[in-house]
Amino acid sequence: MNYDAALDLALNRLHDEGRYRTFIDIERQQGRFPQATWHRPDGTQKEITVWCGNDYLGMGQNPVVLAAMHEALEVSGAGSGGTRNISGTTVYHKRLEAELADLHQKEAALVFTSAYVANDATLSTLRAIFPGLIIYSDALNHNSMIEGIRRGGGEKRIFRHNDVAHLRELLAADDPAAPKLVAFESIYSMDGDFGPIKEIVDAAEDFGALTYIDEVHAVGMYGPRGAGVAERDGQMARIDIINATLAKAYGVFGGYIAASAKMVDAVRSYAPGFIFTTSLPPTVAAGAAASVRHLKTAQALRDAQQTNARILKMRLKALGLPIIDHGSHIVPVHVGNPVHCKMLSDMLLEDHGIYVQPINYPTVAKGTERLRFTPSPVHDAGQIDRLVKAMDRLWGHCALNRAQASA
Repeated sequence: MNYDAALDLALNRLHDEGRYRTFIDIERQQGRFPQATWHRPDGTQKEITVWCGNDYLGMGQNPVVLAAMHEALEVSGAGSGGTRNISGTTVYHKRLEAELADLHQKEAALVFTSAYVANDATLSTLRAIFPGLIIYSDALNHNSMIEGIRRGGGEKRIFRHNDVAHLRELLAADDPAAPKLVAFESIYSMDGDFGPIKEIVDAAEDFGALTYIDEVHAVGMYGPRGAGVAERDGQMARIDIINATLAKAYGVFGGYIAASAKMVDAVRSYAPGFIFTTSLPPTVAAGAAASVRHLKTAQALRDAQQTNARILKMRLKALGLPIIDHGSHIVPVHVGNPVHCKMLSDMLLEDHGIYVQPINYPTVAKGTERLRFTPSPVHDAGQIDRLVKAMDRLWGHCALNRAQASA
């Protein structure tokens, strides 16, 4: 086989379809979030405003977080030195897990190197813990959940997105004695829509199924203490396993699950993705714990973020741009063509110093390509104004259709 030719074919296919992904080399400016420096390929630099980051609340540069990381670095050094089972369990990891268990009002929590790994490792391992487990998965669940369910083998059922009636049909069709688990998300990150948590948990309880929720895009952001949408909706205690991240609203790195002590102990003892992976550096664990602790009482920061999201949506809607608005903090603008989406992204960056990456297939379905804006509480009025004016100008320049806001 001509391996080079096969590589060329695969890469050229992405270029031809307009969905080849280009990394933008940026350097975040500590203390000036969301400002950053773009290092162009030609060696020149340009100051830009980041509009597509998942550091939703700017906690990656919060002094409380940085102080905790500096202290841990001075005390413990850089790396953890091993897996959790060998030498990689430190006081910082235990403190972080205690903060997370308290956040979600669960008996225990378990930290992984990312929320992707936490989903993959946990969902695949549950098959070993509960032989014959049938997993019911929302059709738009994140890739990490899909891969975990697939890799674990066994029976799975896919229910239509947020369609509880379809979920109930699938649950009713299976053996009542079979172990079951329903896996879904609280906020689906590309459209910004919410999962019907209460209705899904009601269905699961009616059929004796466990529940598994991904709160990755909600922790820190929703609920009285930032525990997520399930906390906001008063459903957190009813959910068996909560997955979330430390890399978005908490601004650091890593992922975790929170559940009963027995559930966490079983996953800890059986999941290869946990057992054989070097643990988070103590500095990261310390910073994450400080961020979680801080956001438990930072309602003003959450309110400011929601306000900026509403302002941006309102102004883009007033221009007739096709906004997808389900009431969350995520602001997707539907473009519907990968070439146009990339072109808009490039022009915003080069001409206006506005950085927003195009979202193309396979992250979203073909024909639904979009720009996904993530306003933070520290995007100021001037930055919002510049973004809105740039979108107005470029939308007309690219002769894209204006449409009523969609939901």
